[in-house]
Amino acid sequence: MMVRDMNYRRENRASRSSLFDGLDGLEEGRLRASSSYSHDITERDNDEALENLQDRVSFLKRVTGDIHEEVENHNRLLDKVGNKMDSARGIMSGTINRFKLVFEKKSNRRSCKLIAYFVLLFLIMYYLIRLLNYIKG
Repeated sequence: MMVRDMNYRRENRASRSSLFDGLDGLEEGRLRASSSYSHDITERDNDEALENLQDRVSFLKRVTGDIHEEVENHNRLLDKVGNKMDSARGIMSGTINRFKLVFEKKSNRRSCKLIAYFVLLFLIMYYLIRLLNYIKG
């Protein structure tokens, strides 16, 4: 960037001297510069605009590449989440089917109720013992 500015200044000084050296004459009270000078300026402006445009295009290319990578990463992540959800759904449906089989028979239903009562009784006894130890201690 700095080198380009220095070159531009050097060319600008050279252009100024050529401006006053190459006068074609007076036209309607104004100085008219030689046509080669204006052609050099427009050519240089076009080159600078083209370089600026190339810089912007390369920047946009990098940004779009980064966006593409990010989208690919998110797609892979979503595929993994979808696969995990499908496997969890399969496990849950299998578990629900087993519960349905257990509860279809009356004898199985009675044994499940009996187990639930024992678990509930165990929890009540556990909390009572903890409460008594807390009061004593």
